[in-house]
Amino acid sequence: MHVAIVGAGMSGLSCAAQLIRAGHTVALFDKARGPGGRMSTRRMATPLGEAHFDHGAQYFTVRDPAFMAQVARWSASGVAAPWPAAGTGAWVGVPTMNAVVREMADQHDVTFGWHVRGLVRREGDWHLAGETGDGERSQKGPFDAVVVSLPPEQASAIVALHDLSLASTALAARSQPCWTGMFAFEDRLPCKADTVREAGLISWAARNGAKPGRKGPETWVVQASPHWSTQHIEDGADAVAQALLAALGEALGMVLPTPVVASAHRWRYAMSTGSNLGALWSPQSKIGICGDWLLGPRVENAWISGRTLATQMMARTPQEVA
Repeated sequence: MHVAIVGAGMSGLSCAAQLIRAGHTVALFDKARGPGGRMSTRRMATPLGEAHFDHGAQYFTVRDPAFMAQVARWSASGVAAPWPAAGTGAWVGVPTMNAVVREMADQHDVTFGWHVRGLVRREGDWHLAGETGDGERSQKGPFDAVVVSLPPEQASAIVALHDLSLASTALAARSQPCWTGMFAFEDRLPCKADTVREAGLISWAARNGAKPGRKGPETWVVQASPHWSTQHIEDGADAVAQALLAALGEALGMVLPTPVVASAHRWRYAMSTGSNLGALWSPQSKIGICGDWLLGPRVENAWISGRTLATQMMARTPQEVA
């Protein structure tokens, strides 16, 4: 099969690796400028040099034996390392969180900066309709099958015209938002703690430089709770950044110095409660969907979902066997 995968995050790349290993051809498309997805790293220029912020997933854990083997390979190649400050069994990408996704993407045919807007069925084949960041529209194809590796709200919008059953399942899942603050300071904050959990409006905060392999100025990432993020989903980024900065100072019990950089990013589709579906595949329409939301909000589950979908796609139907 010649397969198009919409979304080059953890689940899409995991699916691609399995399909290619079985001899299929895969092309991936992602609207972002580079690899990461919700494991992205933001880079910002500051008077103290470039600052890095892991503003998506903060770490990942390992339970599944196959994922454990994958993490061991990442560790051996130097793109992942344990981070005990986040808890026993916590891992991070090195030197930035998106390092593991970047290594995966480097092994595949990925077109970044191209936003898929919809699917087009023509003469029995699939084509992708999309545009660049400059608004230049085009179509890519033909493909035998399409995989959508996106949050449920975005996945349902893309497949709705072609597979109502898949779209309905995706619509039943709901993602929670997360406002994330990014702050760089001239000096290291005088606190022993490198992480903060469940403090007021803060769900999680971390000294980014405490992670293995990090360089640059003192940086903190502050993630608001789903409840607070939902209440303030349409607030301006500057106002949110100030609220998260104040909350960090309160949680650390200190008056914070003025940061040299303060910014906020809104993850409108940060995480869902998950289901036990694993992945979605329709042999009739030849459309599949994968993502952590089909299992639970963990990096490992995104990886598992992609592999699960690939296995379903490669399974022969009774009609094919006959």
